[in-house]
Amino acid sequence: MPVTTDVPIEVHPDYAGVRRLTELLAAPLSPEDQTVQSMPDTSPTTWHRAHTTWFYETFLLEPSVPGYESFHPGYGYLFNSYYETVGPRHARPQRGLITRPGVDEVGDYRVKVDTDMEDLVQRGLPDDIAPRLDLGLRHEQQHQELLVMDIKHMLSCNPLLPAYGPLPWTPPPAATSSPGWIAGEGGVVEIGHDGNGFAFDNEGPRHEVLLRPFEMAGRLVTSSEWQAFIDDGGYARPELWMSDGWAAVQANGWGAPLYWFESDGSWQVYSLSGVATPEPDAPVMHVSWYEADAFARWAGARLPLEAEWEAVAPDSGPSNGRAPAGGWYGAAWQWTSTAYTAYPGFQPAPGAVGEYNGKFMVNQQVLRGSCLATPPGHARRTYRNFFPPSARWAFSGVRLARDAG
Repeated sequence: MPVTTDVPIEVHPDYAGVRRLTELLAAPLSPEDQTVQSMPDTSPTTWHRAHTTWFYETFLLEPSVPGYESFHPGYGYLFNSYYETVGPRHARPQRGLITRPGVDEVGDYRVKVDTDMEDLVQRGLPDDIAPRLDLGLRHEQQHQELLVMDIKHMLSCNPLLPAYGPLPWTPPPAATSSPGWIAGEGGVVEIGHDGNGFAFDNEGPRHEVLLRPFEMAGRLVTSSEWQAFIDDGGYARPELWMSDGWAAVQANGWGAPLYWFESDGSWQVYSLSGVATPEPDAPVMHVSWYEADAFARWAGARLPLEAEWEAVAPDSGPSNGRAPAGGWYGAAWQWTSTAYTAYPGFQPAPGAVGEYNGKFMVNQQVLRGSCLATPPGHARRTYRNFFPPSARWAFSGVRLARDAG
């Protein structure tokens, strides 16, 4: 497969590994696979590979190297995602029309930028630019997860339902821990990143939040529990749904999580490994916030506040970023009832990098934890993921909460 897996440079302790992992994720895919865009919210694999490279070129090399010549003068237009202050860009829903540059050319682009990054770091990164290198690496890790999400959706559109294959790392066990509830005392708690180590800007500032006593489920909602919701007419009972959610059910014909389908009278699920019967004790995945909220109401519970989640969640645990207890990390992202807005005192960074998170703080819901497609080492307690409430192609699941007493 014509992808580049060798990154023989020492730009940053994590640089070679992050860049190599993107290529390993692309390696099982054919050139045709890498150019397909299955819906407006997804992006082709070649675009992910090129966009992450464009980030280093645009935000590190160009401002640091006088007279720097980009790899191709048109790539800024093709591979800018949403940075309005950088310049115009190709429309997101039409990324699947970019068949050129192809797989080989994007590989050459990555090699060239990696080489230029090595030269830049050997000469010394300017102090005001250096923090962008860490941001670029964590940004590429985010795109690694998006790449897997998008690959799965793309392959699921093929009537043959081909398998992607195993990920380059070992996912957490599918089975969840025994049921139970974890007590949250409530009161004044601090949440948000404390400034030690890397964090995205939306994770801070650290601040105080007042919580009422609550309880959090010790594990995620399972496939068998979701099956009971389906069997009880959960998708046909408007009293369980928010108005917008009920409209989405009607408009889209939802009757089960994304990738579930009935065959010969039983449910099947499409996964990265192909088609299988849903594992009863495995966390249900690929449900929207609307579905998660309706299920919680059906179960006599609710979705947690993100502050509740952070108050009782363990640290990210082992170096691979997945703590085993209770499936807090590594199984599925967990919807919260919290709308994605800025923390008190939040200020976006100046310039184009300030468009990274703040401009999306509307019409989205926060998810916490991580998922099986989150690269090792990328999860942490304060991480704030976010998606629109109708989104289903993310590896999103449900952890219930309830008021204490």
